[in-house]
Amino acid sequence: MRYLVVYSSRTGNTEKIAMEIFEALPGKSKDIQRVEEYKGEADTYFVGFWNNRGICSGDIMEFLDNLHGKQVAIFGTCGMGEDREYCSQVSRRVEALIPEDNRYLGSFMCSGKLSFEVLKKYRFMQKKEDSPWIRKMIQAYEEAMLHPDENDLKNARAFAEEIVSEKKENIYGDKRR
Repeated sequence: MRYLVVYSSRTGNTEKIAMEIFEALPGKSKDIQRVEEYKGEADTYFVGFWNNRGICSGDIMEFLDNLHGKQVAIFGTCGMGEDREYCSQVSRRVEALIPEDNRYLGSFMCSGKLSFEVLKKYRFMQKKEDSPWIRKMIQAYEEAMLHPDENDLKNARAFAEEIVSEKKENIYGDKRR
């Protein structure tokens, strides 16, 4: 198999992005699977995660640790997705989990809605002690409720298409990564 999209999704956000990436991949030599159902092999993996306190969840950590000699792109959703610097930090942390014998292809992050439990936690914290940080977290929660949106899906598709295009260019010696 040429492409495999493997993902973990807690609220459905990452699953939406995974589906869009899968649809953008060319040909019929592709599959999409939840990480807990993973089986099979591929040349190129698109690995999706939800942001879990600044990194991916344990099941994705374990999955990445067991990938060797592959081409790997990562994608994720994050309640703080509008904060590009934070998303870059999350991507770098997850990228660092990819064993060095793989070829890292790039990352894509977008905002994703959070569970209502997160807002309840922030409101409880705000009642105890209001602060600019708590207000920022509540604002990020509210902004994330509209995501992933059509623009996020379009960007996820473009990400997958760019990875595939750059791989083709690399095969023919036109471009180095």
